[in-house]
Amino acid sequence: MVLEMLNPMNISSMVSEAVLFGSIAILLLIGLLLWVWNYEDTSSIPGKSGWMGLGQWKKNWDHYAIYPKDFFFCRSSSVFHVMKHSHYTSRFGSKPGLQFIGMHEKGIIFNNNPVLWKAVRTYFMKALSGPGLVRMVTVCADSITKHLDKLEEVRNDLGYVDVLTLMRRIMLDTSNNLFLGIPLDEKAIVCKIQGYFDAWQALLLKPDIFFKIPWLYRKYEKSSNPFICVQIDYIFTAFCRKDLKEDMEILIEKKRRRIFTAEKLEDCMDFATELILAEKRGELTKENVNQCILEMLIAAPDTMSVTVFFMLFLIAKHPQVEEELMKEIQTVVGERDIRNDDMQKLKVVENFIYESMRYQPVVDLVMRKALEDDVIDGYPVKKGTNIILNIGRMHRLEFFPKPNEFTLENFAKNVPYRYFQPFGFGPRACAGKYIAMVMMKVTLVILLRRFQVQTPQDRCVEKMQKKNDLSLHPDETSGLLEMIFIPRNSDKSLEH
Repeated sequence: MVLEMLNPMNISSMVSEAVLFGSIAILLLIGLLLWVWNYEDTSSIPGKSGWMGLGQWKKNWDHYAIYPKDFFFCRSSSVFHVMKHSHYTSRFGSKPGLQFIGMHEKGIIFNNNPVLWKAVRTYFMKALSGPGLVRMVTVCADSITKHLDKLEEVRNDLGYVDVLTLMRRIMLDTSNNLFLGIPLDEKAIVCKIQGYFDAWQALLLKPDIFFKIPWLYRKYEKSSNPFICVQIDYIFTAFCRKDLKEDMEILIEKKRRRIFTAEKLEDCMDFATELILAEKRGELTKENVNQCILEMLIAAPDTMSVTVFFMLFLIAKHPQVEEELMKEIQTVVGERDIRNDDMQKLKVVENFIYESMRYQPVVDLVMRKALEDDVIDGYPVKKGTNIILNIGRMHRLEFFPKPNEFTLENFAKNVPYRYFQPFGFGPRACAGKYIAMVMMKVTLVILLRRFQVQTPQDRCVEKMQKKNDLSLHPDETSGLLEMIFIPRNSDKSLEH
């Protein structure tokens, strides 16, 4: 038997089989690693296009489950149930991914520790209401006017305006003036904010194995050019993530020195000051304070900038809507400065904002984790189950008379809040929803009084290439996103 096995022909056959099986194993391993490296759907919400297309295949269902622990809901009764209950206050995401970007049990956006999240939310709620809400009108108006006066900084050689960059700079400047109050390099920080969000969206839902293999995630820590956020294979490097955090730490240290050397503490009281004093009392860690301030400054330049960008494209396509907006702006505000008491009177502007957010949402999916067993619309949900609420789909399924059209008729009558949730509600509703509405109203009023907006070659949001990761936003690699700002007659002299 031994001699038979040692026969040269048998040995050759055995070696060939071993090489064959070894080659197959190596190819499978390489394929697995390449899949983890390039799998874009791990940076997208499961079911949007991934999981072998299951989410797309079942997109018309009121609910569906993705094995083993994911439930999607888009019926208003299901969404209402999840949002109103405190056992859905936690979000889900990769723990190594959140640690990598500094959000694990820190800040407010993806802090999944309910106790720590509640502690910091108190500071956000205080800053985003009361005096902060009142100051927003003047601070935002001043920032918009300042940036429109130097519009050439975001115009190209053809005279087209880079609206996304313009909005991001306005939102960052406004947020900084309200919540931190330290001079910063606006242009550089805006670029780094985008790198931070792209790294966050790319890493949040990566499988744990991704973070166990160093060469898979190292590309997020380096960049060949330290001054540019570079996009490689649809994933931005995370150099900007580290660079942003370092820049923010420097700015916050300047704030600390200003606080502790101030003659009157009340002269520098704001969101950052409140957090730094809480840190001094031992209520919050330094790392958590830094993350909270970072998130407060970057939130508006991300989602709100894209929201206003979509709004301006919709205005350009619908001149009758622009006419209604201009009529109300002229009636309510006229040529004077916008004031706090104008906010409640701008009903057409408000309905336009709502319809824009319904028709072309930026945040169309809400992520939650079940902290206890439950039943949602008759479907049993186990503790630990990941819940995805498809708000964008809900807004096109129920109540609205023309759900698939962009028209102010959809808000001609009062809409019950259970059918329209652009900011969410309940314990984990968007803390900045009221101040966001003020910012958007002020932005639209001041910009539209000075300029008529148009899109080159009749471009529109419906045909725009978009990416849907944690939020829906235009694909900035595709170009064709600029707009034309035409000065209105009364303001033409300001542009020369």
